[in-house]
Amino acid sequence: MKVAIMAAGLSGLACAITLEKFGIEPAIFEKRSCVGDRFVNGEILFSLVTRPIQDCIAYLSEKHGIYLHPAANLQKMTLYSPREQAFFEGHLGFTNVRGRESDGFEAQLSRQVRSPIQFHSEETYEGLLSHYTHMVMATGDGDYAKKTRNFREDLTVSLRGATVEGSFDRYAVAAWLDNDLAPSGYAFCIPLSDTEATIVIAYPDDPHREPPDPELLWDRFYERARSDLKQPLRITDQFQITHYPIGICRSARIGNTFYVGNCFGSLMPYLGFGQFSALLTGIYAAMDLAGEGNYEELTAPLRQSYEDSLVLRRTLERLDNSDYDRIVHLLRLGSRLIENEKINPLKTASFLLRPYVKWKQGVTS
Repeated sequence: MKVAIMAAGLSGLACAITLEKFGIEPAIFEKRSCVGDRFVNGEILFSLVTRPIQDCIAYLSEKHGIYLHPAANLQKMTLYSPREQAFFEGHLGFTNVRGRESDGFEAQLSRQVRSPIQFHSEETYEGLLSHYTHMVMATGDGDYAKKTRNFREDLTVSLRGATVEGSFDRYAVAAWLDNDLAPSGYAFCIPLSDTEATIVIAYPDDPHREPPDPELLWDRFYERARSDLKQPLRITDQFQITHYPIGICRSARIGNTFYVGNCFGSLMPYLGFGQFSALLTGIYAAMDLAGEGNYEELTAPLRQSYEDSLVLRRTLERLDNSDYDRIVHLLRLGSRLIENEKINPLKTASFLLRPYVKWKQGVTS
């Protein structure tokens, strides 16, 4: 068996580590100059969307022998709407760093891989097929999966973010639901350390409407974040992504090709979480290759989580700012219910919001 892994991101490296545990040494091809060769940003492993697994860092370590050190244990989240705010406290998950950092998740995973990584690779999927018995497509977005006609694109999103200096509680994050800042999207602030944080707006591209002015949205959010966080937030670095595809593969495996990470559909359509799912797809593909499971069956729960998240995305696209105020107000009153570890908020929210949207459609039609 000769296995090639296209790209050395979260899913590709998790696949390589797991394959090596089963005695299989893959060939890893990465077109960039190093792992994590991208802008620096903060992300969240959010336990609210990984349930019933409450502590995904411990799970990856104990179950799969993959060791990651997050930036912080997330203990508090503040959620803002235009006129309301809610607080959630407890073990909410972990924050971590991505990108060109020595303690980024990509760099941490690369130090656990024994197989050589071929950087600056110009190899194509079609070219590698003739040299390897099995392919793992882990290229970080759905573009290559689309070329193989195995990707259902559900939407594209645009993002703008910055690294800012200030004074932060590394155990707390903030998020905003406000159509004036991120239409049908969200904004967030995730600390990278006590003195740095990532602030980001992310919103879906609507092909049926005039695109919003990204500069105006950013200026509004930047001022709102500085006001709510009560500090100037000096910008030290910025990044922007436009029309990033979000979707899911039609088949997790076709022949001897495995689709993992965002080629599978690990990125959740609404809140954008997807790191844990990406890691699991890489692990599950390796397990299948080693004869320890069936990839389609192993990834079935991840596929269902994606579809639940898509329902939530389509639901919230219909809400205006007054709706956001009502929802955040209700979340504040029911925060203890959300913090209940036995409840899966993603499934619960996608189920409960459907009748509200039907009512909303009847009112506005």
